[in-house]
Amino acid sequence: MVGAMRLLIMADTHVPKRARALPTVLWQEVAAADVVVHAGDWVEDGLLDELERRAARLVGVFGNNDGPELRARLPELASADLAGLRLAVVHETGPAKGREQRCARDFPDTDVLVFGHSHIPWDSVAESGLRLLNPGSPTDRRRQPHCTYLTARVAHGELTEVELHPVDRTG
Repeated sequence: MVGAMRLLIMADTHVPKRARALPTVLWQEVAAADVVVHAGDWVEDGLLDELERRAARLVGVFGNNDGPELRARLPELASADLAGLRLAVVHETGPAKGREQRCARDFPDTDVLVFGHSHIPWDSVAESGLRLLNPGSPTDRRRQPHCTYLTARVAHGELTEVELHPVDRTG
């Protein structure tokens, strides 16, 4: 697809607390992505430094486990226009019950809201048309069968080819 933007979406990396480093496959995805989105809980700023160096473009926020250094460098809420797609990124959206309605109310001028915190992948659409995405975590699966991240494409203001990827824990 000519002119399409490739996105890598991740959250809850918790490096180096839950994993010493980001899995190799994620660095390969960073190299292929036009935009890397990180929805918080970095834990230490070394990963932020590395993503800033290696990503073509980075859109990120701090999470509840991020200390003063990360909070000084990242916003609580980030937004970006990606080829006409209105993207917002936040770490927490509250309980799953009522999430679509609450987020549609709180983000009325947004097409896609990326969030983290739960480590549980999520992909839904509110009645308003707002799409909500949580990539899970590439390093800490919690109660999920796999660690995960998302990739997607953006073209002409539309999000397409959203794919949830399991992470091989050896890579």
